[in-house]
Amino acid sequence: MKSTANPTANPMIVLREEFDDWAILFDPDTGNAHGINPVGVFIWKHLDGRHTGNQILQKLRESCEAVPQDAEKEVDDFIEDLVKRGYVGYEA
Repeated sequence: MKSTANPTANPMIVLREEFDDWAILFDPDTGNAHGINPVGVFIWKHLDGRHTGNQILQKLRESCEAVPQDAEKEVDDFIEDLVKRGYVGYEA
């Protein structure tokens, strides 16, 4: 992903928040599920097509302590994994 792109969560994917701020992303069409940690939940909630990857990272840095220097790559990798699963896309 380019950090300047605006990723958008697939509206068919269900976010089910569990204990300790962890969550499961569930695709009702395929029955597939994917567990995500609290940072993943934070990112998921900003995948609205209005935020770039860089903006999501900035919001993460503002909201969390001790965000690692290589967080941009981690955020990009996380979003790209969701793209490969069909959970996220990009507006045309």
